Amino acid sequence: MILQGIASSVPSASFSQSDCWEILRNSSSFLALKGRSQRLLEKVLNGENGIEKRHFAMPEVERLFDLDAETLNRGFEREAPKLGKNALEKAMNDAGVAPGEIDALLTCTCTGYLCPGISSYVAEQMGMRSDIFLSDMVGLGCGAAVPMLRQADALARANPSMTIACVAVEICSAAFYLDDDPGVLISLCLFGDGASATIWKGGDADASGVRCSHFDTLHLPEYRNLLRFENSGGKLKNRLDRAVPEKASIAVKTLFDRHGDPEVDIVSHAGGRDVLEEISKILGAPDLSPSREVLRQYGNMSSPSVLFAFEDYLRARPDEPFHAWATSFGAGFACHSCRFDRE
Repeated sequence: MILQGIASSVPSASFSQSDCWEILRNSSSFLALKGRSQRLLEKVLNGENGIEKRHFAMPEVERLFDLDAETLNRGFEREAPKLGKNALEKAMNDAGVAPGEIDALLTCTCTGYLCPGISSYVAEQMGMRSDIFLSDMVGLGCGAAVPMLRQADALARANPSMTIACVAVEICSAAFYLDDDPGVLISLCLFGDGASATIWKGGDADASGVRCSHFDTLHLPEYRNLLRFENSGGKLKNRLDRAVPEKASIAVKTLFDRHGDPEVDIVSHAGGRDVLEEISKILGAPDLSPSREVLRQYGNMSSPSVLFAFEDYLRARPDEPFHAWATSFGAGFACHSCRFDRE
């Protein structure tokens, strides 16, 4: 399939890591933590962790840890369609297509729940046709964007004339949780909110433009409990084990070796500083600057992050040919990959 447009969106409210520390240290929930947990948060938020700022859609972030599960998910229900729509409008402008020209809308998310899914609300708000095909991918965590593109590719192959929109959107601030678990505390220092949208059409072998292809997946359920959401009192609680950077890098290397092209550029999900360091080490120090820049400006936004990085990569190459291998990974434990090429 051939890329027609790509764009991203983040909430207007921006917080530096030091802002986050000041908000956190003055909250009653922080005071209830053990001393070592307080010191860990101070060290990470005030240290060099590769993140300068993050964006949050939830209002009154200083009260997030006092909100019940229903209020948090209400925030997701309100903010996720809004942020996804913002990204999609910009991607459609980039592609030069109108809402009525979209034949399929695919979305992915993991930081809240809606039924009907986000696609229903975005399609309504955009004034899309009533016969549009809608599909929502939920539960694949940070890795979901590439499987979503794989579904779009299958649609494009079956229906080459289709115009397909894909939206990855996460309101991570609606899934913030606070207790003395070190993984929970590290998660609190990493995640931000964002959305990325892409527009695609089918294309034959001679079609020009950015082509997405060569999808692959590695599913390792034996590592499922290293990285996943748990339900705690109705709230989403992120489990993040210290082994994740190493396991993620090994999974990325396994997929990379399957495709056997050491000359491609690498576009990775910006899972965190340590994750990117491990990937760089195991792949022989490739240029991961788009991924590092996304992490610096926005933190880990979960599923949209890899598309933010690809958009940054693409912006630096407005016309030139390129060959890029993209990878995303997350809950499952699962790792995914695809190729982006322009001849």
